[in-house]
Amino acid sequence: MLDSKFIGGMLLIVGTSIGGGMLALPVSTAEVGFFHSIFFLIMCWLIMTSGALLLLEVNLRLPAGTNMVSMAKETLGMPGQIVAWITYLLLLYTLLAAYISGGGDVFHGLLQQIHINIPTWLSALLFTGIFSIVVYTGMQAVDYVNRGFMLGKLGIYLILVVIISPHADLHALSGGKATAITGCLMVLVASFGFASIVPSLREYFQEDTQTLRRVILIGSLIPLTCYIIWDGLIMSVVQREGSGGLLALRDASNATSGLTEALTQSIHSAWITGFFSFFTSICMITAFLGVSIGLFDFLADGLTLKKKGMQGKGILAITFVPPLAIVLFNPGIYLRAFSYAGICCIILLLVMPVLMTWKARRLSPAPEQQMIPGGNILLGFLFIVGIYLLTIAM
Repeated sequence: MLDSKFIGGMLLIVGTSIGGGMLALPVSTAEVGFFHSIFFLIMCWLIMTSGALLLLEVNLRLPAGTNMVSMAKETLGMPGQIVAWITYLLLLYTLLAAYISGGGDVFHGLLQQIHINIPTWLSALLFTGIFSIVVYTGMQAVDYVNRGFMLGKLGIYLILVVIISPHADLHALSGGKATAITGCLMVLVASFGFASIVPSLREYFQEDTQTLRRVILIGSLIPLTCYIIWDGLIMSVVQREGSGGLLALRDASNATSGLTEALTQSIHSAWITGFFSFFTSICMITAFLGVSIGLFDFLADGLTLKKKGMQGKGILAITFVPPLAIVLFNPGIYLRAFSYAGICCIILLLVMPVLMTWKARRLSPAPEQQMIPGGNILLGFLFIVGIYLLTIAM
């Protein structure tokens, strides 16, 4: 029998993983094809989950409450701390830019449905302004808002799977080019970037190593399953070619609202359109809130500033002005931002965990603390994979 704490831990991983990236997957992998994308999704899941387990191993060797930057400093020294600091900031700013871009696009589409036409830049500004107030209010407000949206997100996902399935054309899933994966591999990687919450999970479950390992393994399998089903559903309903097809949306500035419109034209159902619009909105909001509160707290801690009053408003500005400016000058940055986030994920959540684990094992072998088998051979393999992925991305 699973206890509520175990389920809560898995939901934290699911909530961190399944965000705006889920909406980007069918568009970014359209050229690759469904069956090829399944293979690459599984490979990315294996690699990034290995990185998460290595992070857990390093974290368990240090006092509870140790975060990513402190872990890097303790194992790799000042150079590691600097790299972790810069990469962590870049990752969160890039993800925030993606969610502002996607959220503003969804917000713009919803307003158009009620015959309110405003510029896309204003919709991005309004989306950021409304939900930044929740972030400024504090973690409790974010927690309560996120809980409600998470329940809605999982419920609507199941409803969409049920009502879209009868319209699926399995013949549409054939085709695709495996070689096209180089253009979207970082989006797949970013979709499994849940390892940043591993230190928080360790603190939540204290020293229960076996439960922590199970939470990470089972919790990460849920997003993998959801991604494969989602990819198959969208690719079997929305055409790949054509002006409104998935390939055309890949380079469009309105990828999220464009996907809603393409689904509407393919199925001609007001119910599906409404549910899908609601689902995309919730995905953007939950992802936006999670990344925002993480960046807000990170900056407050790093700059040693208070979260309320003038200092709090200053942190709020530092949190949202840079990614908002990026979106205002590059309104179509949604998919590209996920690619950049994937590069940061490879550095922060795979390459650095391998190096930190290698150093930690040298200082204290302790085989019973190792989260994954394979020793230095596996560490070397994962390091080579990480460097290879970085060379492809760059």
